[in-house]
Amino acid sequence: MISTNGLSLGFGKRVLFKDVNIKFTPGNCYGLIGANGTGKSTFLKILAGEIEPTSGTVDITPGERLAVLRQNHYEFDGFEVLKTVIMGHARLYAIMEEKDALYAKPDFSDEDGLRVSELEGEFAELNGWDAETEAAKLLNGLGIPEELHGQKMSELSGNEKVRVLLAQALFGNPDILLLDEPTNHLNTEAIRWLEDFLYNFPNTVIVVSHDRHFLNQVCTHIADIDFGKIQLFVGNYDFWLESSELALKLAREANRKTEEKMKELQSFIQRFSANASKSRQATSRKKLLEKLTLEDIRPSSRKYPFIAFKPDREAGDQLLTIEGLEKSIEGEKVLDGFTLRVEKGDKIAFVGENGLAKTTLFKILAGEAAADGGEFKWGVTTSQAYFPKDNSAFFDGCELSLVDWLRQFSRDQEETFIRGYLGRMLFSGEESLKEANVLSGGEKVRCMLAKMMLSGANVLIFDEPTNHLDLESITALNNGLIAFGGTILFASHDHQFVQTVANRIVEITPAGVIDRRMTYDEYLEQRSALLRSLA
Repeated sequence: MISTNGLSLGFGKRVLFKDVNIKFTPGNCYGLIGANGTGKSTFLKILAGEIEPTSGTVDITPGERLAVLRQNHYEFDGFEVLKTVIMGHARLYAIMEEKDALYAKPDFSDEDGLRVSELEGEFAELNGWDAETEAAKLLNGLGIPEELHGQKMSELSGNEKVRVLLAQALFGNPDILLLDEPTNHLNTEAIRWLEDFLYNFPNTVIVVSHDRHFLNQVCTHIADIDFGKIQLFVGNYDFWLESSELALKLAREANRKTEEKMKELQSFIQRFSANASKSRQATSRKKLLEKLTLEDIRPSSRKYPFIAFKPDREAGDQLLTIEGLEKSIEGEKVLDGFTLRVEKGDKIAFVGENGLAKTTLFKILAGEAAADGGEFKWGVTTSQAYFPKDNSAFFDGCELSLVDWLRQFSRDQEETFIRGYLGRMLFSGEESLKEANVLSGGEKVRCMLAKMMLSGANVLIFDEPTNHLDLESITALNNGLIAFGGTILFASHDHQFVQTVANRIVEITPAGVIDRRMTYDEYLEQRSALLRSLA
């Protein structure tokens, strides 16, 4: 178990946490959530002992081992991949190193023999004989093939290094596991593997993630950072979100009888208990949720941007035709005869390992880049708005206030109108006068979304729009695109976002295009069935 007692942390006048008392117990997975800037990653660093709190303590049950997903991708560049994973268990690795050094001594003494005997005993107790097998299994599950296991970390790509460091954190069955954005840089198969691993993990997990589907799959509890406090809630992210909304609704209905409110709460709990994706999860969650009272659910102070895209006109039936697009970048063929017909009302998720192919396609369709060959034609009634993966050109060096920045893209030039739009995107009062070049990543994305909303376009193109957004903004954008009646072309690594928005999946592969009119989950199941049949 890991717990905090009177934990506080402040930087000057800014207080991140104040008198936090919380316990994280074995057998549970806690999703640590909070608006951007509330200190989620900082709290994990305090638990890991990397940052000293201003006051209070972190207490770990004696003898328990804590593992952390490391963020320094260059720390182990001099080591082999397999050895880097085993280094996640510091004591086991130290034993292995000392054993090897003693066995290599040319003047091996009786004293050395006694020491080796002690080390061999502890090595066996720590399951050392299976260490390399376990490390290899973790690496394979996370998409690092065996031919890379003997290479130096310095020879791996950035994405591969992240996966090795995740395997390092998972190695050796740690008692307490701290994970900060573990799904970053993982493909769909690796995320599914990690979900299953954590679902079956018997010890304590505390995870920060902006992936709502991931939080829903693995979390038994949500730890919500709000106003410098951390409040624990039973259930996954969706349960926390909807229960906080229910609590707000019930609080507003002061005249309703307590009995009526309890019936609504019980109906809500029953629905969530039944919807658990796995039987063990359903049983354990049901027991926890049945104990909830009206006092246990609380309204959230979270603020959600208002995101709604309203086209100026409806598009006709002729929407977009793409024929044989070709594009090479630095000698590499990125698009090779890409052909697709987009129909009115399509909400197409473009998936696949090659992110550059998707980005290049979107740039060509938005007029930001030229194809080497082939052609595409938009219908005469269409109008497009484009969200690029890299928005730096819109903000770097720009000294305009946010009001003047957004005014560039608005037909209505009145300041009250512009401020109203900024207010929808949570820029109120003095915040709307900030210079555009000092915005955070999430603030820039919200500005780009406001720009798109002002466009009145009936076709929206998004390249990874959820990057840099907090969970509240992701949810608002998700709901806005579900409600949008036009056509959407988009790429995203957010499972729930793709599943709830897309009605068509297009995968760009080296062998060609796979086009399926179905949901993302149906597509993944079909794909998994095909892979199983080929295995």
